[in-house]
Amino acid sequence: MRVNVNDEPRDTASPTLEGLLRELGVAEESAVAAAVDGQVVPRSRWSERALAEGCSVVVIRAAQGG
Repeated sequence: MRVNVNDEPRDTASPTLEGLLRELGVAEESAVAAAVDGQVVPRSRWSERALAEGCSVVVIRAAQGG
């Protein structure tokens, strides 16, 4: 299925947000937040959050610096 990740089209075989984040290599990072179609999804619900064709996913990584 095709979804948009941070405004970029991406094909995924995963039906869940957690699976997509694993494909992206960020699921294990502690400072990652994700939203689907404008709604923040708590980490505890990533495995439950289904993805649909054309949905919009935003992945945010916290950056440290100063």
